[in-house]
Amino acid sequence: MIKAPQPASVLRRGIASQTSVAIAGTLILEALFAFMAGLGDLKVEVIKTIAVALAAGVVYLIALYALEHSAKRRPALWIIVAGAIVFRLTLYSLTPSLSTDIQRYRWDGRVQNAGWNPYALAPDDPRLAYLRDPGWAVMPGPEIPSMYPPLSQLVFRLGARFLPGVIAFKLPFVLADLLVLAILAKWLQSFADGNFRLAIYAWNPLVIIEFAASGHNDALAIAAMVAALAMVKKRPGASAITLTAGSLAKLFPITLLPLALRLSGWPRKLRGWLAFGGAALLTAACVWPYRSALGQFREIFVRYQAIWQNYNPSLYAMLLSFSGHAEIAAGMGEGVVLGLAIWAAARKLEPIRAAFLIIGAILMVAPNTYSWYFTWIVPLLCFFPNPAWLLLSILQFLSYKVLIEYQINGIWHFDPYFQWLTYLPFYALLAGGALLNRGRRQDVTAVAEQGTAEAARETA
Repeated sequence: MIKAPQPASVLRRGIASQTSVAIAGTLILEALFAFMAGLGDLKVEVIKTIAVALAAGVVYLIALYALEHSAKRRPALWIIVAGAIVFRLTLYSLTPSLSTDIQRYRWDGRVQNAGWNPYALAPDDPRLAYLRDPGWAVMPGPEIPSMYPPLSQLVFRLGARFLPGVIAFKLPFVLADLLVLAILAKWLQSFADGNFRLAIYAWNPLVIIEFAASGHNDALAIAAMVAALAMVKKRPGASAITLTAGSLAKLFPITLLPLALRLSGWPRKLRGWLAFGGAALLTAACVWPYRSALGQFREIFVRYQAIWQNYNPSLYAMLLSFSGHAEIAAGMGEGVVLGLAIWAAARKLEPIRAAFLIIGAILMVAPNTYSWYFTWIVPLLCFFPNPAWLLLSILQFLSYKVLIEYQINGIWHFDPYFQWLTYLPFYALLAGGALLNRGRRQDVTAVAEQGTAEAARETA
């Protein structure tokens, strides 16, 4: 007769299992990120970069599956966190090349330190010629004034003063990314599968590459959003102010502000008005240094929309095809997002679920969805580990195929075939998951009805 395993042996096997997965995942991912760091200019080596990033994505998804199906153990937690930090340090040494946004961040900061308003003058203005450096030649949108919100501008200003060089300039954004990791590590420790959930953000290759390698400022807004969601139930007023700060760094957290204000009691309770007043004061304080250009904001926005639109879109491409007009398609998408935000606030929807639905909707209907925009939803996947969204966060690396043609002939054009490769598996998996869940709910309902009928017969 085969003896059943003793509890102690099961426990030891559980520890070894998840710890082994964490160690193996860390070593393989670090090898891939180290290889990527060795490529140097990721834009020049974009084909290899895409291949390595997709390989890291495969390892990431396999590691998540293994972590999910093994017992939670504290040694694995520390290995996951240590690996996350090492991955970021490995890529931090790279000069950003997949995106040149950081060159615009530095420019805006240098313009401010020279006494100019980044919302008033475009980089190609002759009055700013004396500030030009090699980064000026590759920055995006030199023909229009800055579009980055005021809190980001204040960070750019401080970075340009105290963090010389492009690589050092990434520091605030990598620190914000690590702050998200710390908040999630604390938040998820009460979950039975907390290590698996934490790894969703900690080891996500898109998050690591877009922040540690490319230095995108989206990390500031994500940190504010996650902090706000972590405190919204106990401190809804402080959450509303934190969401305002995030919106002043990158606009997307503003969609959650109505819900936070509603939960704080606004407009019926005093504490709600205090939250509203705090958000307004913070906004005024951040906007005040740039007040001389307030009248130009609308014009800048219109010019931005005219130059950058239809970049790697998802459902927006269908809306555009259906309507025939970019303004109508964009308006339909904005209506969907606004409707969701109002509905979530009116129903006082559970904040994490509201954030997942609203941010997901933004990414589906936005006319521009750069790969780093998809980092917005990754921390929310720690609470809703949806396979379709996890896959999409990896498939976004295919969007960098645009750099191949751009380097050859200077044409910036998203290949429809690669857009299909990116989004079709996502929507297929999303639809399949919905049908599967619907089938499970029907099965549960049928079992419940059968049990009720049997109980009624026994009673009779």
